[in-house]
Amino acid sequence: MVTERTSRLSEFYKLSNKKRLEFVREFANLTDQEISSLQNFGLEMGDAERMSENVVGGFSVPIGIGANFLINKKDYLIPMATEESSVIAAASNGAKIARSRGGFIAKSQGSQMRAQIQVANLPDFNRAEVTIIESKDFILKTANKRAPTLNSLGGGAKDLKVRRLRTDRGDMLVVELFVDCQDAMGGNTCNNMAEEIAPIVASLSGGRVVMGVVSNLASERLVTATALFDKEALGGGKIVEAILDADSFARSDPYRGVTHNKGIMNGVVAVGLATGQDTRALEAGVHSYASLGGRYRPLTSWKANEKGDLIGTLEMPIVVGTIGGASTVHPIAKICLKILGVSGAPELAEVMASVGLAQNLAALRALVSEGIQKGHMRLHAQNIAISAGATGPLVEEISGTMIREEKISFNYAKKLLSEKGA
Repeated sequence: MVTERTSRLSEFYKLSNKKRLEFVREFANLTDQEISSLQNFGLEMGDAERMSENVVGGFSVPIGIGANFLINKKDYLIPMATEESSVIAAASNGAKIARSRGGFIAKSQGSQMRAQIQVANLPDFNRAEVTIIESKDFILKTANKRAPTLNSLGGGAKDLKVRRLRTDRGDMLVVELFVDCQDAMGGNTCNNMAEEIAPIVASLSGGRVVMGVVSNLASERLVTATALFDKEALGGGKIVEAILDADSFARSDPYRGVTHNKGIMNGVVAVGLATGQDTRALEAGVHSYASLGGRYRPLTSWKANEKGDLIGTLEMPIVVGTIGGASTVHPIAKICLKILGVSGAPELAEVMASVGLAQNLAALRALVSEGIQKGHMRLHAQNIAISAGATGPLVEEISGTMIREEKISFNYAKKLLSEKGA
């Protein structure tokens, strides 16, 4: 029984799911229907309890299928988890245009991640660097003891580098362990290895190890995707020229560049969410990569060939896994991976890069022609109708009327519903 409205709770995690839910019900005055919605989200409560903390329910996001994708001469249906219908429509449209000229060519550069060990208060930097490098083989062997299965499959810790870092708290040493994670995302493996070798690094260097942790800036895990887009299918030479102008805008202005990349991530994150990936790591890695060199830049580049057709290339780090984590625990993620039919993490990354390129093409084409909002709001009309109170057949009727009359707004939806006595 909630006697005081407070979020300061002691050992809330020890309560049963039922008792936690009762607490939240009283705290927020939830209805029976709202409680039912929280509990029916496509995942068994026991599985949810193992994946998160203080679980009271779930949040469902629609999964749609990106169509028309031909990547490295292989056909894909692409599950995409997003609440924004225009994302899937745009990706499918971009893929359709690319398909007529052979689809996407994508290549993953590998599955290597880096773990970092930070060392402070060093008495002798030069001696520490030399000593650590001389002990490289021993350190790698020790690190691989924490991942014997990965090591037996050809993965594991492969290299080690040392660099001096100047900071506002004095010079420090960063010891970087490079780990081939194969089909795993690799965050936990890198963290385990970093913590395993930390005492050795401290002993060899004579310094104080502050932390050992994975880096989400996976510059060794780059993926590229390229496609040719037919000039006429895009709408002619004027559209191609306008897209090139838009590309130049994104390359020259970070305020535009970040929105340009956000559009790419609309597609990438949708695939990542559907397949149980760490979408926060994806976003952090991508935007930090875009900022390397001190200037924020777009992830794609565009040019016209001698015939006036458009060539697009995307390059970005994509940290994903097909074993471990939610991808092998969440039943929906497992189904989505089955729909994709990928052989492992590198292929999944290639698919995601291709989706990002298709998304960018479709967004740029819309921006320089009819504008981004016309198509977006047309697809958003049903959501507006529902938010205004439409149910059942009225959803299609109200949204259809708004689209025909090109008056897509919440207030107009309410007016139409009022006229129908709803």
